[in-house]
Amino acid sequence: MFGFLDVPVAGAYHLIHWLTPLPAVVVIVGFTLSVRLLLHPFARAAARGERARAVLMPEIKALHTEHGRDRERLAAEMTKLQQETGTSMFVGCLPMLAQLPFFMVMYRVFTTATIGGEPNSLLDATLFGTPLGAHGLAGSPLVFVIAAGLAVVAWFSVRWQDRQREAAAAEVPGGKLLRLLPYGTVLVTLVVPQAAGIYLLTTTAWSAAERAWLRRGA
Repeated sequence: MFGFLDVPVAGAYHLIHWLTPLPAVVVIVGFTLSVRLLLHPFARAAARGERARAVLMPEIKALHTEHGRDRERLAAEMTKLQQETGTSMFVGCLPMLAQLPFFMVMYRVFTTATIGGEPNSLLDATLFGTPLGAHGLAGSPLVFVIAAGLAVVAWFSVRWQDRQREAAAAEVPGGKLLRLLPYGTVLVTLVVPQAAGIYLLTTTAWSAAERAWLRRGA
C-alpha cells in the first residue's frame, strides 16, 4: 500500500547508518530530533495561524450567532472576514500536512522488518535486554518504560490544552474526547515495535516542548 515510500525509507535508513555508527536507540532519538528540528519552521507557521484564529475568534462567534442558520451567508461572511484581515482559518493545517511525508518515512524506518531487501538492523538491536523489534507486551519491560514516558507527555499536553481553553473562556466542541487523544500514543506503543515506541516518545516530547515554547506568553 505504501510502496511509494520504499525509496525514501531506504534512503533515510542508509543515511542513518552512514552518519552515526552509534547504538540504535541513540540513532533513533538523534534522527528523530534532527528531522523535527528541520521541520520547526512549519511548527512556527502553525503557531502563527493559531494566534490569528484566536484574534478573530470574537468576530467568528458573532458571525455564527448572526448567520448560523444560513450556511451560504455564513461561508460568504467568513471568507470576507479572512480577506479583510489577510488571514486564513486553514493556515495552521498546512504545516501539519507538509510534515506527514516525513513522519510516514520515519515511522516506516522504525517499524519495517526489511529495508532494501536486508534485515532492519535497528530492530535487531536491544535496549535493557529487549529487542527493539519486539512488538507490544513482548517487549517487556522496555514497553512499560516507554508507555510511562508517553503517559507523562500526554498529561502535560492535556494540562496545556486545559490552560488554553480557560484562557479563551470557551468550551471546545468534543473537548472531553480531545483531552483523551494524547493518551492514544500509550495504546499505540502496546502494539508497535519498541523502536517505533522510542520514536513516538521522542517526537511527542519534542512536540509538547515545542508547543509550550512557541505559545509562551500567548
